[in-house]
This record gives sequence, C-alpha cells and structure tokens, in this order.
Amino acid sequence: MTVKNPKLKVIPLGGLNEIGKNITVFEYDNDIIIVDCGLAFPEDDMLGIDLVIPDFTYLIENKHKIRALILTHGHEDHIGAVDYLLRHMNIPIYGTKLTLGLLENKLRESNVYNPEMNFCVTAGQIIKFGSFSVEFIRINHSIADSVAVAITTPVGVVVHSGDFKVDYTPIRGESIDLQRFAEIGKRGVLLFLCESTNVESKGYTLSEKTVGDILERIFEESPKQRIMIATFSSNIDRIQQIINSAFKHKRKVVIIGRSMVNSVTTATDLGYLTVPTNILIEPAQIKNYPPERLVIITTGSQGEAMAALSRMAFCEHKQIEVLPGDKIIISASPIPGNEKTVSKVIDGLLRLGAEVVYEKLMEVHVSGHAKQEEIKLLHALLKPKYLMPIHGEYRHLKQHKDLAISLGMDKKNIFVMNIGDVLEIDKKSAQVVESVPAGQTLIDGLGIGDVGSVVLRDRKILSEDGLMIVILGIHRESGLLVAGPDIITRGFVYVKESEDLIGGARCVVAKVLDNLNGNISNQWSVVKSLIRETLNHYLWQLTKRRPMILPILVDVNS
Repeated sequence: MTVKNPKLKVIPLGGLNEIGKNITVFEYDNDIIIVDCGLAFPEDDMLGIDLVIPDFTYLIENKHKIRALILTHGHEDHIGAVDYLLRHMNIPIYGTKLTLGLLENKLRESNVYNPEMNFCVTAGQIIKFGSFSVEFIRINHSIADSVAVAITTPVGVVVHSGDFKVDYTPIRGESIDLQRFAEIGKRGVLLFLCESTNVESKGYTLSEKTVGDILERIFEESPKQRIMIATFSSNIDRIQQIINSAFKHKRKVVIIGRSMVNSVTTATDLGYLTVPTNILIEPAQIKNYPPERLVIITTGSQGEAMAALSRMAFCEHKQIEVLPGDKIIISASPIPGNEKTVSKVIDGLLRLGAEVVYEKLMEVHVSGHAKQEEIKLLHALLKPKYLMPIHGEYRHLKQHKDLAISLGMDKKNIFVMNIGDVLEIDKKSAQVVESVPAGQTLIDGLGIGDVGSVVLRDRKILSEDGLMIVILGIHRESGLLVAGPDIITRGFVYVKESEDLIGGARCVVAKVLDNLNGNISNQWSVVKSLIRETLNHYLWQLTKRRPMILPILVDVNS
C-alpha cells in the first residue's frame, strides 16, 4: 500500500550506545535499504556467549520491502552478522571487491553463499534501488576498499560516513575523496550520519604509513630476535607493511590463526596484498630456520581466549612456543572491554621471557577512525541540515553533538538516538516518532537467540555463588519422606569441610516437610518453592551467599 506523501524513515538497529553491531535501515514508502550488518563481541557479564548480533525482527517482518544490503567495508562489526540475516531472507548484497571477498568466506562456512546475489561496486558508482539512489564514495580506513554512501531520496540527500579517517599517504589506493564530499555538500545534504568512535580525541589520526616506519625501525633494532606481530586479520595494509619489512631483512613469514590465513589468502587472490615468492612458510617449517630469520604474524591482538597469541602466552599452542628473547609486537589498541584480557596476555608473554611492545610503549598502531579535526572537516564540506551521530557509546554520541553545536549546528537538528528509534524526516522537518523491535541476539555455539536474560542471570548466579541440589525421595500416596534429603553442591562449598552447614541444610529441608504433615500430593511445585525459600534464608544467614538451589523430588512407590 502506497502512503500519500510518505516520509523517510531512518532506523538504527545497532551501533548506537555500543561498540560494534552496526546496522542502519532506510525506509521510504515500500522500499528499504540496509547499510551494514555487523556483530559485537560479548560483554564481561555475558557468560559463555560467543557473539552478539542485531535483533532482525523488524527486517524479517518487512523483508518484502528490502531492496539491498549495502556494506561500507569488511570489518566484522559491519559484515559479521550478514550470514545470520541471510538465514531469514535472500537479498542482494552490494560491496567493494575486498569486502565481498572477506564476506564470501563467512557465507560459505554458513552455507548461505549465493554468488548471484553478491554485486561488486567501485567508488564513484551510482546504483538505483527503488526510491533510493546510492553513490559510493572513496574513504580511508584501516582496511582497503572502504566507502561512504550518499543516498539520494525523494526528500533529500543522506550521507552515511561509514568508518573513516583522512589519510593523505595511504598504503594502497588513493586518499579520501574530499572533492566529492564538497560537491555533494554544495548540492545540499539533508541528513548526515557520521561515525563517532574517536570523537573524544583532538587533532588528526596518524597515517597508516607511520606504523610502517616504526615497524621498520623495530626490525632494524632486532637483528638477533625472532619477531612476532599480532594484529587484526582484516588490517591488510598493516600485514603488507610487515611482509615488506620481513622481505627487506631476509626473513621468512609464518601466518598463524584461521582468520589471519583466510584474510591473507583472500587479499592475495584479489590483488590487495603483494607477497614475494617463497617468503611464506608453514608453521611446521619453523624448526628449519634460526629464530632471527623468522617473522610470525598472528591473531589475538584483543586477548581473545582461543586466539593464537593467547594460547602462546599460556603455553597452550600446539605449533608455536614463545622463547626467551622473542620480540612480540601487539599492533592494535584494545577494543573497549578487552583491556583486562589484553593485559593478561601481555603478562603471560613477559613471564615467558619475551620482550613485548604495545601501543602504550611505542606507536605500533594507529586508529582507522577520524579524530575531531577530521570529523569537523567532513561537517564543513557537507554542511548538513540534520545530524545523527552513529558508531559509539552514549558519551561518544553526546560529544559528537557538542562538537557539531560548536560548528554552528542547531541542537534541535541533532538526534542522539537509541537503537530501534525511528527518525521520520522530510524536506521541512525531522522528529523521532516511535520505536521498532530492536536489541541484541546472543549467539552461544550453534544456538541463535536461545540464551536470554534469564539464562544469563542463572549463569551469573552459578559463576558467583554456585549450585546446591537437594534430592528427596517421597512416597507418592502418603506424601511421606522415604529417602534423603541428599545434598550435592558444586561451586558453593567443599562438602567435606562444611559438614555442619550441609547437616543444617538437611535439617531445614526435613523441617519444611514435617510442617506440611505429608500434605504434598499434587503440590510438588509448592514444596520445591518452600524448600528454595527456606534454604535460601538459611544459607544467606550463615554464608552471605545465595547459590542456585535446585530441589529434585523423586516419586517412590514403596
């Protein structure tokens, strides 16, 4: 059904008040396009959770309107949830060559890859999707082939920055197309969705080339040491600089970690990574070379428990053993929330006798995100009427709002939103009018969304206070206690050293049954509840702990 004088709806389903999980929906009448579809890593209190993806409820309900999924670049926080979305619908996907190449690996693993629905685009290209016309604009980021998008709609032009920085000396390709941004700004920009990740930092983000210069210096200063470098597997330019220095210093290169191997293979096949002949060797060949002839490029820069560097730090890696004197470079900054795990990995490597170099000691990493002056530059070129800060926690979005106000924007035209909020906008006005289902879907193993707040709460209780199981044998007809109560604990107290406490717990349970006088037929749920409440009070009084209490009533016939 066509609505008379429809308005443009802009609906962020992720990426606001959080780091990662970036996805934004643009809807006009019967047409929807989606920009990015990423994942986030679990927070500390999400025990056992592997990944976090957006809630796709709104998209599933409106899948008949979806014309395209547009990807700005190949980082996991922008493409990591695409395979989960495709389990609900088959939609065309548009991205640059490297972005689609990295995505293909993920889609093949999930058995949802359809080459006929993947369309490669280049910067400067313009494609029409129903009511929308989308132009891809060249930008710089910490991964090649990144683009921003300018979306022409019936009510005006909307610009989505993607993740960007201004790099005048990129490792591969050209610098950000500031001229095109200026031309679009002259035509008039209705709404600007601009990333906010680094908005708290003043000045400019350093060029990726500066890291290459520092890495080269480290190679020159370490002629007798084996060098190991951990970085993001998607940071192809960083990997290229490492390989360049290794080749210059006549070292062989070993690639460790499944995602790193996949990224190197894909980038090499697509021409985004130049690897000299015979420089790469397999991990099994390490023993054939002296340490000073080797460079190991590995995953694990974020301290991930199962990543290669973490396993090396705790002597759990099957192929690589950290040796005293190894020089290990962590060429990445911790994602917010990963600081503790990264610190533990650094401590583990130091205890093994390695020399560890990381961002706080030396500039072995530069961000791929714009700082204040670069954000100001895009604002000045585009001169948008409205602004929606994206890609950041609340403090980032609020800081971006303040920055825009300092540039002369009316605070009434700046929308600091929550995921699920619907911004309705036309040529004359913009306002948040409603919200749609939004949030997070938790991935635990093969389970998608089957772990919710209740399960997480139970896991938290189990991790903090443990479990007490109370087993009772009860005669079905008389309701009398026949066996037990037997008590088993896990993660609460050591039974052999807490006999008085456990004995008291048995007495508490027995007293509950005595008070019922055998009147428990068909009321077992009531009995279980009474046991939980009474035991909970007893254990709290003596231990100040509240373990999960699980009463099990066994039906005994005789």
